[in-house]
Amino acid sequence: QVQLVESGGGLVQPGGSLTLSCAASGRTFSTYAMGWFRQAPGKEREFVAHIRGVSRYYADSVLGRFTISRDNAKNTVYLQMNSLKPEDTAVYYCAATVTSTWDQGYWGQGTQVTVSS
Repeated sequence: QVQLVESGGGLVQPGGSLTLSCAASGRTFSTYAMGWFRQAPGKEREFVAHIRGVSRYYADSVLGRFTISRDNAKNTVYLQMNSLKPEDTAVYYCAATVTSTWDQGYWGQGTQVTVSS
């Protein structure tokens, strides 16, 4: 069982930056692929980024602006978000999985990110 707790969301102006954190419980954190997803009002949840081993993957909409990283010693995964746009406004969720599918993994409760002037 893995518990995930996101933090770091908030209100930021367009062009600004935020760093989200996701703290995980458990002793096998390093064996999990970790991902970030988001869901905007009225829209379906979408993939943002994930890290599996040393490989990182990004949605086209955030490529070059967002960076995912992890600190296995701290059981934490991060999402550095730069050059934020109003369309990045969403609830951001952290997820962990040891399989090839995220739906079979663990999810956090989400943190709100609002990009607005």
